[in-house]
Amino acid sequence: MSINNPIFYSILMIFAGIGIPVMAALNSGLGLKLQNPGLATIILVIVALFSAVVVMLVTPGQNVFAIPRSTPFYFYLAGILFIFYISTISWVAPKFGFGNAITFILLGQLISMCVIDHYSLFNAVQYSFSWQRLIGILLMISGIYLIVKKG
Repeated sequence: MSINNPIFYSILMIFAGIGIPVMAALNSGLGLKLQNPGLATIILVIVALFSAVVVMLVTPGQNVFAIPRSTPFYFYLAGILFIFYISTISWVAPKFGFGNAITFILLGQLISMCVIDHYSLFNAVQYSFSWQRLIGILLMISGIYLIVKKG
């Protein structure tokens, strides 16, 4: 299977998706053990930083210190969103439940994805909002209801 294959990308993204709740559970557990979700977030970010540096250094064809001046500032805001996600999931999941937290995160991702795709924000490929996407979001909301409903 070629590395530029939609099936490869799909499988890779499934594993990335599997990793998100696992990361949330591990970091929430660390926050509970340390009795400090903020410290757990800092530790996660430090480990992530070192991991990212290793990936950057071993990736062929990468210029380590080349940051184009023409890069719009808002691309750097992703770091704030990363910290927001990690901090909130570490704080909320133990109180609200991992399943509940992750299902609402997934709903937020689907809504955000539809807006980003529809308006082609951040240089994304443009996909118009459609009835199928609306039905998908409504089905996700129905699924969330079924998942979080007690009894």
